[in-house]
Amino acid sequence: MYKHLIRPVFFLFGPEKIHHFVVRVIKSTFLIPGVSWIADTLFSVKHPFLERTVFGLHFTNPVGLAAGFDKDATFYNEFSHLGFAFIEIGTVTPKGQRGNPQPRSFRVSKDRALINRMGFNNHGAEEAVINLKKRKTKIIIGGNLGKNTVTPNDQAVDDYIFTFNKLYEHVDYFVVNVSCPNISDLHKLQDKDSLMIILNGLIVERAKKSSYKPILLKISPDLNFSQIDEVLEIVAETKIDGIVATNTTTGRYNLTIDEQEIKFIGSGGLSGAPLRERSTEIIRYISMKTNGKLPIIGVGGIMTSEDAIEKLRAGASLVQIYTGFIYEGPLLAKRINKAVLKEKLSY
Repeated sequence: MYKHLIRPVFFLFGPEKIHHFVVRVIKSTFLIPGVSWIADTLFSVKHPFLERTVFGLHFTNPVGLAAGFDKDATFYNEFSHLGFAFIEIGTVTPKGQRGNPQPRSFRVSKDRALINRMGFNNHGAEEAVINLKKRKTKIIIGGNLGKNTVTPNDQAVDDYIFTFNKLYEHVDYFVVNVSCPNISDLHKLQDKDSLMIILNGLIVERAKKSSYKPILLKISPDLNFSQIDEVLEIVAETKIDGIVATNTTTGRYNLTIDEQEIKFIGSGGLSGAPLRERSTEIIRYISMKTNGKLPIIGVGGIMTSEDAIEKLRAGASLVQIYTGFIYEGPLLAKRINKAVLKEKLSY
């Protein structure tokens, strides 16, 4: 029903406009008594086989909602009833910022993809904390950390530490985002010296806390294998808890749309089906290089349950969806979990 009736109507409107509309509708719907129970019944799959412990956290299943969807932690309570085991909020920056000028999000429907240059638009860490204090769910919440656009790279560590400290008591794990292609020069923070400063800064802050929260690094699909090797050296040196592979890509590979349309859309990170193969390739490489011992959250191009299983077989411990949720609808997490159960994978 979603793909044939609801999605065609949604796709008549711009991506940002329909995103905000859908969120308002869902939040209003969940105010009706009994809707949460109905949603749990419709969307959730519960089975001991789906449960797993990854970087010290217990997940009821391997499927999560990727960062970028709930930027300000405004609807994670409602989405916790859609079959997810975890939801990653953000990217959160210290101060609120508008992001890049609109239009900045584009569908590439023919290729089941999105191109966005949102630019870390969010209301800032203080607002995220206010919303996280309204938490009514036991679902695992991740906090995706970024820097403000106006912050120079040589001061980026201060931004990451600020938001890390603000969110610490309110989320269950952290993801350091230095790989988003939509922030000017952000990718330069992926070099070894800059990354070591940021990660070590966060580790020092974590040591001051009374509880341990995992720290993960989100990497770009545009890194070559030599660069990934360097990232893995950093992971080994800092002993952070895992990798999120991957972010969106600046590449335009695997697209079948007209080149003029690509030029018209312009810059931005590509997500969706065209990214599936590259993301899986990176997951498989990291798993091989670390003998399967480094936890990996696989994200990128998961449009079907088969895509998710591909990533789990490649070495991912967990998976996240975003673009697939938009194209395939709210039953995607359920379909993935049912497929995992059916396959009886041992990963």
